[in-house]
Amino acid sequence: MIKTEIQNIKLRFGIIGNAEALNRAIDIAMQVAPTDLSVLITGESGVGKETFPQIVHQFSRRKHGQYIAVNCGAIPEGTIDSELFGHEKGAFTGAIGDRNGYFAEANGGTIFLDEVGELPLATQARLLRVLESGEYIKVGSSKVQKTNVRIVAATNVNLTEAIADGRFREDLFYRLNTVPIKIPPLRERGEDITLLFRKFASDFAEKYRMPAIQLTEDAKAMLKAYPWPGNVRQLKNITEQISIIETHREINAPILQNYLPAQPMDARLPMLLGAKGHGGGKTFESEREILYQVLFDMRRDMTELKKLVNTLMAERGGEPAYNFVHPVPTSSTINISPMIHTGNVTPVDDDIQDTEEYVEETLSLDEVEKEMIRKALERHHGRRKNAAKDLKISERTLYRKIKEYGLE
Repeated sequence: MIKTEIQNIKLRFGIIGNAEALNRAIDIAMQVAPTDLSVLITGESGVGKETFPQIVHQFSRRKHGQYIAVNCGAIPEGTIDSELFGHEKGAFTGAIGDRNGYFAEANGGTIFLDEVGELPLATQARLLRVLESGEYIKVGSSKVQKTNVRIVAATNVNLTEAIADGRFREDLFYRLNTVPIKIPPLRERGEDITLLFRKFASDFAEKYRMPAIQLTEDAKAMLKAYPWPGNVRQLKNITEQISIIETHREINAPILQNYLPAQPMDARLPMLLGAKGHGGGKTFESEREILYQVLFDMRRDMTELKKLVNTLMAERGGEPAYNFVHPVPTSSTINISPMIHTGNVTPVDDDIQDTEEYVEETLSLDEVEKEMIRKALERHHGRRKNAAKDLKISERTLYRKIKEYGLE
């Protein structure tokens, strides 16, 4: 697809950015739109996955048919089948009449299943039948219904892991994933971050009738260096906060820093797990192994920082702030900084080396695990399902840990 066509699509659908991965995703959406193939859109929460099903629908032969977006994660498990496939009168308590589901209403059009990874297994089996034959049965009925619907699905769940855990059907994954479209996270889009900030700042300036905020060069650098776990949605919210609160319209790095949340260890866990599980080919057999990996990564960062401090002190003629002396570890503790052999560290001065001994801090692994679980429960206001998802462990494991650590 030529560049002009991609730019026209961006203007039509309000897409901001020029990252190569973003352009590639738009290109694939346009190429697959005229077909009836199923599309699976993947990407982290907040990257803007909801725009791409609209591109697929609007450039397909079904553009004059219904387009229905369904958030599968927002519908209770007990009613999801009724919502999607409809029900007969008397099928369950409260079913006072017949009802068509979304697949009947979207006949001849497109249905967008957002958060498809949250579907119960029984509903997944029903969805597979629709994909294979276009057939479904209403809840409480024995009559087979037909529908002609194009399905576009999206998820921020790693479906390969969900299949391995028995939470998602492998056959359904391959039916949905006929054409995959991956939306890049904001942290991988480089200059797009400042473009989006400028666009949001302009929009909020118009909305609130005030001058648009602008970033200094150091603030732009900080903006691009931040990992943006909430992606475009988080950037938009922060831009709105700054636009409303700050009276000075030129935003420098110290001001911007006040609006960028620090990343706690347990919030980094999904990112670290994803990086190790895919990039490094490492898989984790239990949540304890994940904790060990996070702690070892922290140890490495801490030691590099201490070595940098020593180097700077040496350059200025001062004494080193740290010596690397290993404590004798016990089975119940784990070191926070990595094991550094003295042979790998160049002494600053032989006379200074013994003036101050740095002993690594130790921390009980159980205490770290307990604190991570407590913070996750607080962050999600006691909702255990969300906390378990945040920690990347099963609800059953979380319940066991809550009982074990007395967090009930």
